[in-house]
Amino acid sequence: MATSLRVVLVTAPRGRRTEALARGIIETGLAACVNILPGVVSHYLWKGKPCRDSECILIIKTRASKLKALERWIVSRHPYALPEVIALPVVAGSKNYLAWLRESVR
Repeated sequence: MATSLRVVLVTAPRGRRTEALARGIIETGLAACVNILPGVVSHYLWKGKPCRDSECILIIKTRASKLKALERWIVSRHPYALPEVIALPVVAGSKNYLAWLRESVR
């Protein structure tokens, strides 16, 4: 059962800037919840060279209708030149939690 809800993943550096991103996303009504998962090690190619960084992942719960605004908001405030913003569909979940999520994001 697909829903109109999305989980958005965003990598970010550890620290106050990431806390401010999470808080701002909630305060602007772009999402109902943001989890900050610390201790992530990312390996990636940047400008043709392998890189490794310690990061956090923001796990953002929102509506599909908020994705474009959320992406614009993140990109305009994120410290990375090319922030990761990936949305995944919510296909199922706790009925009460999904109802709260829908109610929290208008």
